[in-house]
Amino acid sequence: MTRTGQSHILAIGGGSFRPTRRHGFLEASPLLRYALDLTGQDRPKLGLMATATGDDSDWLLKMYGALARWDVEVSHLTVFPMPNVADPRAWMLDQDMIYVSGGSVAALMALWRLHGYDEMLEDAWRSGVVLSGQSAGALCWHVGGNTDSFGPDLRVWAEGMGLLPYSCGVHYNAEPQRRPLLQASVASGELPPGYAADEGVGLHYVGTEFIQAVSIAPGAYAYRLEHDGAGSVKEVRIEPRLLTA
Repeated sequence: MTRTGQSHILAIGGGSFRPTRRHGFLEASPLLRYALDLTGQDRPKLGLMATATGDDSDWLLKMYGALARWDVEVSHLTVFPMPNVADPRAWMLDQDMIYVSGGSVAALMALWRLHGYDEMLEDAWRSGVVLSGQSAGALCWHVGGNTDSFGPDLRVWAEGMGLLPYSCGVHYNAEPQRRPLLQASVASGELPPGYAADEGVGLHYVGTEFIQAVSIAPGAYAYRLEHDGAGSVKEVRIEPRLLTA
């Protein structure tokens, strides 16, 4: 397998999959096509991980269905009731891209660390496997952000893998608690400076460097959160590149 030699992460604030006119069915959005194109493969191997939903079989089935018309080779890795592949590390290294669903990021990281998946995923990333995910699947690659893993009132969470040495904000324009809590936690030092994404926006990193934001939603943005030198936070809006279908 020939890879690009670069380590890519696309952290998505929301909008990886969208509802169709057929009730209960989803379609994969151009954000996922963008991430798949980063693999450089004509027919990439795409691995799905839905740990954050408790490996919900219905959600896995919907993701498979959404990708059925794309020229990708799809498989998945579960934790419950036991790993569904004999060698999870080999499975990860064999993928061109791994996509991690939303759900409980706190449970996801606890289970990954229990099974050693965090170290395996880091090895895969360093070998050139593209990592992506939405919400919990975006937060996990960073130092942390805020989460509803513990209930409807968001909490600051700083237990991420830290492949990316930043804080991360997801659903930034869709849930009113998100922006003020992330700004406050960066200002206080609970979280490092970082990036945030509105619904429909993805944050693209090469190695640990933020390269650009991409979007499927006109009027949606990414943001850089920096210390302003006066004990507060400066939020810099980033214009994303608009993706077409």
